[in-house]
Amino acid sequence: MMYHSHSRESSLPCLHCHPTTYIRLVQHLIERCLLLQMSQAECIRALAKHACIHPAITVTVWRGLQKENTEFFQAYFNATSPRHFVRHMPKTPRFGRRNHRKY
Repeated sequence: MMYHSHSRESSLPCLHCHPTTYIRLVQHLIERCLLLQMSQAECIRALAKHACIHPAITVTVWRGLQKENTEFFQAYFNATSPRHFVRHMPKTPRFGRRNHRKY
């Protein structure tokens, strides 16, 4: 994969030429991933595939956002973790042997 390009066709800013703009773009893309309730791994894969952003950059920006917004990320991880869905699923009756009384 190509993560750095100076071609005029690319609409993405260059990390080396415009680092602040590039980091803001990555932040924005991560926020869009969060709106789609993506995990960090899913976000890293999506940005690498669709925006050609190197995974190390996505991880670094993600960690920065996590430091700045600790409470948000704790709530986000709690809301999107599989345990959350299991805990709130209605219990279904279990099928098993019943003790039948004889009359």
